[in-house]
Amino acid sequence: MTEASDGGVRAWADLYWIPLGAGSRVPVVRWNGLVFEAISATMQGRPRCDLYHAGLVLHLDGDRYVIEMAPAWGSGSAAADIVGTGPVAFRWLGRSRIFRYQVRCWRDGVIPDLAFAVDGPRRVTTQREQVRRILDLAPQVPMATWGRDELRTGDMRNSNSLVAWLLARSGIDVGAVVPPVRGRAPGWSAGLVLAARVTPGEAG
Repeated sequence: MTEASDGGVRAWADLYWIPLGAGSRVPVVRWNGLVFEAISATMQGRPRCDLYHAGLVLHLDGDRYVIEMAPAWGSGSAAADIVGTGPVAFRWLGRSRIFRYQVRCWRDGVIPDLAFAVDGPRRVTTQREQVRRILDLAPQVPMATWGRDELRTGDMRNSNSLVAWLLARSGIDVGAVVPPVRGRAPGWSAGLVLAARVTPGEAG
């Protein structure tokens, strides 16, 4: 289903798979990703994969929202759009804005590298209550250190963890949500593991 053929649908969530480092004028992210994947593939005895990060765009009754995890510097969004922040690499580094990330629930926001997404958007839901729940959950996402496994999920914490956690906690079936062929999304499983955990005070 595309936006041009939505008819009366007034709520939906689209997931985009974006190649790691796509569109960046500074290739350090892509280079780091290539090194990381080469080491991971060698240690796990498997072929190398293309690395992706997930972008999430929501529509609700004519309003458009972007939910993303990005560096705290140079955001371009208003303070009201920032629903959480956390450290990068090491907690003590988070004292500097250079080593902090933000989680943004950004009305009319933009994902700079969205144009490089592969295979178009994947519509994960058209259920109003699920879209509303994603928006409500955004400020509640666990703020662990980016790039580490502080919460003992077996995978690193990153932007893929954020998207996976939001979708799973919103009741969306994520079983068929997978990266493009020969692709991998590091951090995705961390979000699913966290989403399956019941925190104190929850009914389930």
